[in-house]
Amino acid sequence: MSTPKVAFYTLGCKLNFSETSTIARNFQDEGYERVEFESDPDVVVINTCSVTENADKRFKTIVKQAQKSNPDAFIIGIGCYAQLKPEELANVNGVDLVLGATEKFKVTDYITDLTKNDFGEVHSCEIDEADFYVGSYSIGDRTRAFLKVQDGCDYKCTYCTIPLARGISRSDKLENVLKNAKEISEQGIKEIVLTGVNIGDYGKGEFGNKKHEHTFLDLVKSLDYVEGIDRVRISSIEPNLLKDETIDFVANSNCFVPHFHIPLQSGSNQLLKKMRRRYMRELYVDRVESIKSKMPDACIGVDVIVGFPGETDELFLETFNFLNELDISYLHVFTFSERDNTPAAEMEDVVPLKVRKKRSKMLRGLSAKKRRAFYESQLESTHEVLFEGENKSGYIHGFTENYVKVKSFWNPELVNTKHQVMLNEIDEDGLVKVDFVNEVIPAE
Repeated sequence: MSTPKVAFYTLGCKLNFSETSTIARNFQDEGYERVEFESDPDVVVINTCSVTENADKRFKTIVKQAQKSNPDAFIIGIGCYAQLKPEELANVNGVDLVLGATEKFKVTDYITDLTKNDFGEVHSCEIDEADFYVGSYSIGDRTRAFLKVQDGCDYKCTYCTIPLARGISRSDKLENVLKNAKEISEQGIKEIVLTGVNIGDYGKGEFGNKKHEHTFLDLVKSLDYVEGIDRVRISSIEPNLLKDETIDFVANSNCFVPHFHIPLQSGSNQLLKKMRRRYMRELYVDRVESIKSKMPDACIGVDVIVGFPGETDELFLETFNFLNELDISYLHVFTFSERDNTPAAEMEDVVPLKVRKKRSKMLRGLSAKKRRAFYESQLESTHEVLFEGENKSGYIHGFTENYVKVKSFWNPELVNTKHQVMLNEIDEDGLVKVDFVNEVIPAE
């Protein structure tokens, strides 16, 4: 009998990518061959997201693509959407198996044979059973790996389904995080991106144990000395959990880079209260100023939601002006979408979709302006770039430690290597052209 082939498609966040990678290794341990999505696989695993309505709709599109590649492929849905709406997923034509938040880590246990089912079979736990931790990390990109350190969330933001999809906040043990980091290092990967749902809450134990054996600062300090890892990025951290001690440590660390992604969601205190966020805009300003006072060249990214119920023109402009005046580098803009079983879905003063889209476009324009201004502020300065592995139209791309995306003429010898460069000028595509400080021998 030939070796069964399995392919994966991941929607959503870095955390999903880290989990897909670990689940893929489990399949390979069970004798499956991992192939590309388009390579006629026998099994297709789709790791879903449910942060926005659009992510839900994309699932059906991916299923159709899988069926086009192989009409007989055994199709499995896992991830957040699979936990929130398993029956809805199972009813999509062509789906054979749907697994919830705890079941997804033992997918192969649920595959008896690869015969297509007449109806999607569902195995989904109650979300309060998702109280144990499963570690994971992604390997595939030669340059960086996503390392999961935490899962779930105890916050009750009124727009968010993540606690319903992933359960309570819980963390990996510090020794296991370090073991995974060492395994990543042994693959020759130079950069680790820390991921989780609420990584600043790192330290809470399993099974509802809220006692922090270690803190996020303990985690950061320990990871600063993993042999072979040159860079560690903090992917996203809540402003109320980003403490001065962490900022101080990053400013002077061996590996941690001056790049922070800090969710804001709104620049209006009135809306922050309606969202049940755990800070006011004044704290956000304080965090940005603290970072910039210690790391003037730090890159700061911001998550923001537009069109939340009750967001009048005046309140939107309050957010726009707040962000315009803030010393930040780029925005991730999310258009509010009503999610089932969230308080925000029942709120009055709904913002029309047309208005939401217009405001989203305005903030995306502001993001482009902010990113360009940040890039311009870095021109004619020297930075260290870690180059990536793809030849894109004759160029190789990479990121500086403070997240400026640069380009240079393709040279395979640069892949997964670090170099000192001078940032010269911003090209038409928005990327920065560089000169090498130390001479690089061109590829033959």
